[in-house]
Amino acid sequence: MANKPYIVVEWNDTESDAKGWLCMYNFVNHYCGGGTRMHPTVTKEEVIRLATAMGYKYKACESETTGGCKAGIAYDYKAPDALDVLERFMVAMAPYLNAGVSIGGDLGVDYGDVLRILDDIGVGLPQTKAMKADPKIEQGIKNHDEVCDMTYDGFKMYDMITGYGVAFATDEAWKIKEGREGATVIIQGFGCVGASLATCLDKMGYKVVGIADVNQLLYCPDGLNIPKLVETRLPKGELNPEAFEDNYQKLPNSQWLEMDVDIIIPAALEDVINKDNADKVKASLVVEAANIPTTPEADEILREKGIDVAVDFVSNLGGIRIYEVVIFGICDKVPQEIVDDTERLIRKNTRLVFEKAKETGRFTRDIAKEIFTPDKSDTPDN
Repeated sequence: MANKPYIVVEWNDTESDAKGWLCMYNFVNHYCGGGTRMHPTVTKEEVIRLATAMGYKYKACESETTGGCKAGIAYDYKAPDALDVLERFMVAMAPYLNAGVSIGGDLGVDYGDVLRILDDIGVGLPQTKAMKADPKIEQGIKNHDEVCDMTYDGFKMYDMITGYGVAFATDEAWKIKEGREGATVIIQGFGCVGASLATCLDKMGYKVVGIADVNQLLYCPDGLNIPKLVETRLPKGELNPEAFEDNYQKLPNSQWLEMDVDIIIPAALEDVINKDNADKVKASLVVEAANIPTTPEADEILREKGIDVAVDFVSNLGGIRIYEVVIFGICDKVPQEIVDDTERLIRKNTRLVFEKAKETGRFTRDIAKEIFTPDKSDTPDN
């Protein structure tokens, strides 16, 4: 029987119409971790699904220290008082943050803002009592702060590591599928994950022919100029029209998943592949860079069509792996060493799932969920 979430907490803002939830799916060593997202469409059910995925993700991350959690706030992250709303939410959640619940950034929430608010409200980086008493963890936290400010290929480490990890998963899955060189790719979303993912795939020789942002699908069958698009990217993950070349086509952004390409990669919102559009997918490989981008109903359609899925909690674990390896001293604060560690782990897990799928004919998500079933929850710190 699947684990149920250990705790779900609901919050109602007293100064706006914002509403939020914190779901602690499971504790490992009295500790759990996950991001905080802010978007008008966030729901309690979505936060629970995201927290569940985090439980699987930490298992795939080979973590012996951390379970999964997630926070979500139903509010417009572009609103002028969005940071105030985020701070009030975190104040309300402080008792849990002080009991081993560590929340970071996600869609609509910058991790730097989370860290600043945590300091402002006197929480600091959430830890258990045992972690606070361990000088190695104290040093690991200092190292983590330094690593987050380091750069790699022009990106801040925390901003690039998830996207690069997804690129490694894409490459590993495509090789196991014995796909052709120079495969064509469309990415939906051009925030930190989408931009760094496009950069890494471009460097590995994949042809990124389309990027969808909130305004359009930018498409060019000969391949987009990824370095130029990344360099000129606007805030909040929007493409800059000044960087568009004459041979680029601007199509409705809803067309990203139905184009005739080898690989599609949802890298933004949840549930973007669903029962209403999954039958339009022509790609033979879907790689989940976003969290829970495919609904269960869409999974059934993809399964029937023989389309392989590189699942989110295997492909996009780079953001929690960097925290894990630096805080707990698995890697030194050396960007290349951290990238190499992420690549090794994600390629290994992707290979494990796809080779078993190839051998048995079973669906990749079923296999991944079987291999990386989270541990039952222990208790919060007390």
